[in-house]
Amino acid sequence: MKISEKRLIEERQYVLEGLEVKESWRLFRILAEFVDGFEVLSKIYPAITIFGSSRSKPEDSDYKKAEEVARLLVKAGFSVITGGGPGIMEAANKGASEAKGYSVGLNIKLPSEQECNSYANIKLEFRYFFVRKVMMAKYSVGFVFFPGGYGTLDEMFEILTLIQTKKIRPVPVVLVDKNYWAPLYNWMSDTLLANKKIDEKDINLFKILDTPEEIVKYIIENV
Repeated sequence: MKISEKRLIEERQYVLEGLEVKESWRLFRILAEFVDGFEVLSKIYPAITIFGSSRSKPEDSDYKKAEEVARLLVKAGFSVITGGGPGIMEAANKGASEAKGYSVGLNIKLPSEQECNSYANIKLEFRYFFVRKVMMAKYSVGFVFFPGGYGTLDEMFEILTLIQTKKIRPVPVVLVDKNYWAPLYNWMSDTLLANKKIDEKDINLFKILDTPEEIVKYIIENV
């Protein structure tokens, strides 16, 4: 055996041993994040979680609409949860806090060191995406998705999958902006449904709406 091959085998062995130790301690960090989340968020039920692009600016119509949706939700007796970042998340936290409600920001620790926006009056920081996702869903009785990118789509399809597979109870899911979501809906209908990859009932797990008033009305009527 060549010396380089022997060294490679030894390094792999040490890496695996190191991973075992690191992974064991990581379990305690994961558990701690769950405990913190459960203790802090138990008081904010019932909540609506709002998702959307972090790139939306205060002058954008989506930003202003998210503010108003959050404001109306608080007036209707709900808390508001977001991912705690900028854009739509900031707008929703702003609307909720200005309406004197629980405005929750569940920030994720990223290499870019994203800070939770200043409008969240309840803040938690997470290292692990999957723990954060659990917290976004556990205390929510409805979900609102504004236009967004990969992160928003990831959350949307995960929530729909959880409802479809009965891992969470059926709750209102609203996609905001018919122009934005119509192409995706058409693809789901014309491709997924047409090829029997989903059932007819699955295409009705969400509602596409436009105005803050009809969004909040739909949520109230279907919680």
